[in-house]
Amino acid sequence: MIRAAFAAFAVALLAIPAGAQSPAPDSENGRYTFNQTPDGLLRLDTRTGHVSICNKRAVGWACEMVPDERSALETEINRLQNENVTLKRELISRGIPLPSGSRAPEKSGARQNELVLKLPSDADLDRAMSFFEKLWRRLIEMVQSMQKEQDKKG
Repeated sequence: MIRAAFAAFAVALLAIPAGAQSPAPDSENGRYTFNQTPDGLLRLDTRTGHVSICNKRAVGWACEMVPDERSALETEINRLQNENVTLKRELISRGIPLPSGSRAPEKSGARQNELVLKLPSDADLDRAMSFFEKLWRRLIEMVQSMQKEQDKKG
């Protein structure tokens, strides 16, 4: 009986520290990864790449998004690229040559990663039509010659 009481007491002592610790936020099947920091937990969303700082509050865990410097940098890069294109066009319109190593801006205004569709010229269309006309005539000639051979045999 003393052993049973001692065992129950030992189990109770072991359960107290485990219950005193608050559970960490769920990682939702591997979507989030957590790293301990002095301010709380740093949460990385592996699907979107967003980073949040999570702290234990009176009502549970609360996570706040960490400002993303990457999006701010990309926004600034896009702004500078657009400004650069505008300045180059202004130089060209005034007849001032671009500095060495510079390229003229694209006439369509398309950005670097966008697809630009270039339509064929009238000369290209004329060449294609000429090719198909010759092909059609040869096909007609072949059919006619096959008909003549069948007429000779029959």
